Amino acid sequence: MRPPCPLPSRREPQWEASILIFTCLGLNPSMADDLPNIKRPSQGGSQAGPGKEVFSSQHSISSDPREGGGSSSQDQPGPPASPAMMEKTTSEDPACSPEETASESAKVPTAEPPGEVAVSESTGEEQVPKPQAPAPQAPAAPVTTKPAPPSEDVPSAPLLLTLEDVSNSSVTVSWEPPERLGRLGLQGYVLELCREGASEWVPVSARPMMVTQQTVRNLALGDKLLLRVSAVSSAGAGPPAMLDQPVHIRENIGKAHPGLQLPSPSQTPHLMEKLRPAEAPKIRVPRHLRQTYIRQVGETVNLQIPFQGKPKPQATWTHNGHALDSQRVSVRTGDQDSILFIRSAQRSDSGRYELTVHVEDLEAKAAIDILVIEKPGPPSSIRLLDVWGCNAALQWTPPQDTGNTELLGYTVQKADKKTGQWFTVLERYHPTTCTISDLIIGNSYSFRVFSENLCGLSASATITKELAHIQKADIAAKPKGFIERDFSEAPSFTQPLADHTSTPGYSTQLFCSVRASPKPKIIWMKNKMEIQGNPKYRALSEQGVCTLEIRKPSPFDSGVYTCKAINVLGEASVDCRLEVKGESLRMGEQE
Repeated sequence: MRPPCPLPSRREPQWEASILIFTCLGLNPSMADDLPNIKRPSQGGSQAGPGKEVFSSQHSISSDPREGGGSSSQDQPGPPASPAMMEKTTSEDPACSPEETASESAKVPTAEPPGEVAVSESTGEEQVPKPQAPAPQAPAAPVTTKPAPPSEDVPSAPLLLTLEDVSNSSVTVSWEPPERLGRLGLQGYVLELCREGASEWVPVSARPMMVTQQTVRNLALGDKLLLRVSAVSSAGAGPPAMLDQPVHIRENIGKAHPGLQLPSPSQTPHLMEKLRPAEAPKIRVPRHLRQTYIRQVGETVNLQIPFQGKPKPQATWTHNGHALDSQRVSVRTGDQDSILFIRSAQRSDSGRYELTVHVEDLEAKAAIDILVIEKPGPPSSIRLLDVWGCNAALQWTPPQDTGNTELLGYTVQKADKKTGQWFTVLERYHPTTCTISDLIIGNSYSFRVFSENLCGLSASATITKELAHIQKADIAAKPKGFIERDFSEAPSFTQPLADHTSTPGYSTQLFCSVRASPKPKIIWMKNKMEIQGNPKYRALSEQGVCTLEIRKPSPFDSGVYTCKAINVLGEASVDCRLEVKGESLRMGEQE
């Protein structure tokens, strides 16, 4: 008959779960005294009977090989397990088989989808003692490494192996493809891990993965791991790329046991503050504030700088290394950002503003340069150096006030004494001397100069005191002899009248052109009779073009029309025939 398996001593379930969680978090187990409604166990305890709860944990990958037999019958607790890896098992039978009482299980790597690989550490919270004759188990086979193939067939080491993220139970790394893929091509990458102090490298996946980023999950708290990655081809694995420093798995709060009632923040705020993990602060400066932020005098300055960190960060501002002037600058800090506000900016507000965010002993800093500018002053002085021919030379001195920024140049203008209107000659001119050319002979000119920066031209300009007189040359004009020409000419028509056909009721016009000097007199006739003064006709003559307009002609207006031009040197005439069709008129009368 098989002897029954002895069970661990009985304890209070809530007290035992409290001690287990505080031990997993690396905290002092005595802090469990602060938890409300938790009953401490008595000094003596009885053996657990059937139906009592026992906590155990397992995991799939271990850092060193272990043998499955030869353990003693006494309890040998291992390192604390992560709360996420705990399981609750219920004993149904007081007797157990040798397989059920094995202290540790064989190590079997588990593969997950690309980019996420589950790895956990074997821990024994409470071990069940073995029977008198346990079944022997075969030891795990050690990992062997094949010799490296020729370097021409295998790829080179991956580039830029980088640690992307570390949490309480996972780590994420990324890398770039190797420079040389090998003659046989690339099949994927193999990521391996080794716990600090161990010599065995354990692959996190059973086969190469064609990804450049992987996440190893279900890691034990407090572990320090070395990570390396190799590129693999059909000829074998190339040289690995390895992180310089081991990765430390940070502590974090896991899931509490269902039977454990944790206090609320209102009951024990100091305890919850201790359990909350600290997150390093980060400041995210907006892109437009990464260079000098320029504002004009009188404008508002409103800077919103987001940041992150846990617990709530403490933010402080400084101006050129000194505390802010609370009468001019307002600061509002929230959980995720800090706002700096200046209602009316002045030049004294220029400088470097530094934001510092504190989370416990961690801090982050960001600097923002602000420049408050205004229009510059005019040049200090200007004088007229020389005047020769149609040219004038000027010289001036830079302004005393540049508006708290660099000058973009000078604008030079000129004005004629007669008109007084200013015209721009040069724009954004950098030197302080210039020569003005193409001035008009006989005129007197004044000159003025403006300064210019990002805000625009100066409010006023510096004007020359003396005028620049452009003298006339002493040259006497000698006109050549001019023979006057006689342009007198008798009338002659350059464009005669043309025969025309018109429709009754629609006005028509007759055209011709005549050339004569002096200007001729124009006479219009119909059938050799003058029609001057008849309101039905209107005669026009302009620049030698003669026009006769017949208003609403009828068939009775048909005939021969003549245009006669007469001056002192002679006369000329042209004629044409006008035909007005009468059928349309009769049709209109019938309608």
